[in-house]
Amino acid sequence: MKQFFKMFFASTLAFCVAAGIFVFAGFIFTIGLISSVGQSMEASLPKNNENVLKLSLNGSLKEVATNNPFGGLFNASEVLSLKDIVTAIKVAKENGNIKGIYLDASHFAAGMASVDVIRRALQDFKESGKFITAYADDYTQGCYNLCSVADDVFMNPLGILKLSGFASHADFYKGLFKKAGLEMMIFKVGTYKGAVEPFMNDRFSEENREQITSYQQAIWKNVVRNIASGRGISEETVHLYADSGYMFASGEKSVELGFIDELKYREDAENFIKEKVNADLKRELKTVDVKRLVKLDKNTVRSGNKIAIVYAEGEIMSSSVMPIYSSGNFITEKLVDDLIKLKKDDAVKAVVLRVNSPGGSAYISEQIWNQVNQIKKDKTIVVSMGNVAASGGYYISCAADKIISEANTLTGSIGVFSILPNITGLYNKLDIKSDVVKTNKYSDFGDITRPWREDEKQLMQNYTNLMYDTFLTRCAEGRGMTIEQIDAIGQGRVWTGEQALERGLVDETGDLNRAVEAAAELAGLSDYEVKNVTLSTDPITEFLKKQIGDIKSSIVEDCLGEDAELLNTLRRIRQTEGVQARLPYDFEFF
Repeated sequence: MKQFFKMFFASTLAFCVAAGIFVFAGFIFTIGLISSVGQSMEASLPKNNENVLKLSLNGSLKEVATNNPFGGLFNASEVLSLKDIVTAIKVAKENGNIKGIYLDASHFAAGMASVDVIRRALQDFKESGKFITAYADDYTQGCYNLCSVADDVFMNPLGILKLSGFASHADFYKGLFKKAGLEMMIFKVGTYKGAVEPFMNDRFSEENREQITSYQQAIWKNVVRNIASGRGISEETVHLYADSGYMFASGEKSVELGFIDELKYREDAENFIKEKVNADLKRELKTVDVKRLVKLDKNTVRSGNKIAIVYAEGEIMSSSVMPIYSSGNFITEKLVDDLIKLKKDDAVKAVVLRVNSPGGSAYISEQIWNQVNQIKKDKTIVVSMGNVAASGGYYISCAADKIISEANTLTGSIGVFSILPNITGLYNKLDIKSDVVKTNKYSDFGDITRPWREDEKQLMQNYTNLMYDTFLTRCAEGRGMTIEQIDAIGQGRVWTGEQALERGLVDETGDLNRAVEAAAELAGLSDYEVKNVTLSTDPITEFLKKQIGDIKSSIVEDCLGEDAELLNTLRRIRQTEGVQARLPYDFEFF
């Protein structure tokens, strides 16, 4: 009952807030205009020797994050922007009023490719001669990978350095469905396409185990190399720590082996930073956040030639089935409209498509692929891959003039599948009867209340095969390879960016900046302006939908906690339509 009232009052509050958003939408935008006028005042920094950029590594990381002004009303997790963090680090390097960076590490949910981007930005910052100090009560594996670049790494005396390597876990539902009277009818192409295995197997297939082992070891090797080079210790020491279970040892063991410089409480760590900038220890540490430094970024280049950066982040799906209570990003058919506008814009000479997606709808992927191909006929288009650009994420990338991925990007997974339930057994258990009247043989095709005939199953498999053949053809044409060559490295197999480079699926490894440079080179541009594009035919409606979605997501997270993500997953499965070109699982390395 307590939970009921909590949900009831939270929902009521959300309704009131949502209504308030509509009533005061004009007021919000007016405030936005006023704040933009005062940005020059807010952006300037005091001219002293005590300013430190505080980079709070806490919350989830997206390519570009939108600010929700109502997020503070609920227990919503913070969303950080990769673009803003990298920009702030660059500004901190160049601004004489910033003396160093304070990495305040916590529970930072970011992919390994994104960590590499930030880590390189921090390494570049160190060339200025300024300091980087890191502190954490506990270090997650990914946060430590990032913080190991710091000059000084501190940890709470009772803290834990969670350095243990990678593991992949999956639940298998075949036995449960059998008990419930459900049968999952599975149609797939791709030996390594593991997305359907939880519904048909009791454990990982040998092929799936092979591919998981391959990319896990490749990424772990890069992480070990980062930590060893950052801390000046051997790679064997990193493996020793992980294999010995030293994350459960006292903090002194981490110091002894060279992972941590000193065990300090937060106050002591911050006093250390104050001493670095000759600040009064009795006064509060003067820090500047990411958002404030981003406002200081001076893009002085103005040109009639523009390179547009378009962000394609999230699962690929039709907007008609997109969950409205999720704060996550999704790729829908709206991206097609965005690309069409860029194609028609004469000032845009080249496009960089930043892809961070595990895939999704094969149909929507095909529509986006077509527009990428259309742009390619008139302009340069380069794909920059983030943490993941696999399955449908690779589908929308393969037609580009050039593909640049991070070394730890997960890509490939060229394969498709369809899953349909047969609930005959459940109907029998519940003594439910079903009947149909039809005009033609296949009028009731897709009826899940009866067993499918063999000819119906063959029709669905043929359609799935057709989608896979189309996928292979698109990749072969885009990469200048034969269908047989693509099929040999396809079959649903996931590769890291380094592995994909060896197999011709990408052209080089590098970050978003390198993709912009490549676009300029291919377009023959020496004078150009970079423009981050956010296209919307109705900005007010899009803004309001985003805020309401964030509010609903905050309520769900507050009431359900960690189970909120499971609810989102089940909802996506229920709303999935058509053949899917999607990764087998969601990846979390933290």
